[in-house]
Amino acid sequence: MTAPLNHSAPITVEVALGDRGYDIVIGRDVLASLGERVARLRPGARTMIVTDRTVAQNWLEKTEAVLSAAGVAHGRVVVGEGEASKTYAGLEQVSEALIAAKIERNDLVIALGGGVVGDLAGFAASILRRGVDFVQVPTSLLAQVDSSVGGKTGINSPQGKNLLGAFHQPVLVIADTAVLDTLSPRQFRAGYAEVAKYGALGDEAFFAWLEANHAEIVSGGPAREHAIATSCRAKAAIVARDERETGERALLNLGHTFGHALEAATGFSDRLFHGEGVAIGMVLAAEFSAERGMMPASDAKRLQQHLAQVGLPTRLQDIAGFQQEGLADADALLGLMFQDKKVKRGKLTFILMEAIGRAVIVNDVEPTPVRDFLARQLARA
Repeated sequence: MTAPLNHSAPITVEVALGDRGYDIVIGRDVLASLGERVARLRPGARTMIVTDRTVAQNWLEKTEAVLSAAGVAHGRVVVGEGEASKTYAGLEQVSEALIAAKIERNDLVIALGGGVVGDLAGFAASILRRGVDFVQVPTSLLAQVDSSVGGKTGINSPQGKNLLGAFHQPVLVIADTAVLDTLSPRQFRAGYAEVAKYGALGDEAFFAWLEANHAEIVSGGPAREHAIATSCRAKAAIVARDERETGERALLNLGHTFGHALEAATGFSDRLFHGEGVAIGMVLAAEFSAERGMMPASDAKRLQQHLAQVGLPTRLQDIAGFQQEGLADADALLGLMFQDKKVKRGKLTFILMEAIGRAVIVNDVEPTPVRDFLARQLARA
């Protein structure tokens, strides 16, 4: 598997969901096409852009300009950065702004931002007038390869991650890879965890390609578009087969059962970005798999080494303030894991691994071995 030698024309990945299918348009500077695409998709529609303060500084005026150039009416609502906006209060702010703007069922909400903005705006769109269509314009690597695709929207509860939400597919995704140049190194690395996830769960050849090409992905060469497109194709294929996560779509949660618990334990704060939690969670899932005899220990080590090489945290001890807020308490972490949406009748469901490139769904995992595993991980120097 090799990347194209030069930046090429935009790549279009189709999410095949029948009459609810949509395109993911990937490439440098494709944001410039947003206005004309919206005008073709919904002639005469008005739009409301939902974004956060940081993204607004870099991209809101440009987005408004391309909409204006295409004759698309638009308004804006700007929320705070980070998971603190993905709450009841954030949902109220966005919903009331949409209602005040008289956004109707045939209009469009545009989510301009990372995963938090996409989840929040998409959920608000799903409940506004019992359903308004929306467009995803993801501005983080994590959102471009994961959260903008597949229709999962929602907010957090103080008791856990993404516990309130709805499946609501976008009608278009515009993934402009040039936008990623404004991300901090830490934000970009956090998104990279979700890229590596696709190789780890179902494509060993892609994982090997990432091991060889991660530096070019970070630097913004043609490998970046290739990595994003490959990730989107993998997710689109799974979503098309299992839109509402009744089966194999659960594989996309590799690392998330551990990771979401860690995010909750750190108060959904910038102490631990979502992708960082996923990175640690994937390593924990791999090591737990190896302990259960499902996966060679060498494969678990290979995954850990690659994520660490990229600069991601891979151990519980890598989290800022490790001794605080329940992070050093196996029972507290296990309790948070029981808020996972995949828990059934008091038993945990895990996405575990048999090898790099082969993840599996394991149901009815008893809590005691998980608690003991966490205790051993917490005791590491």
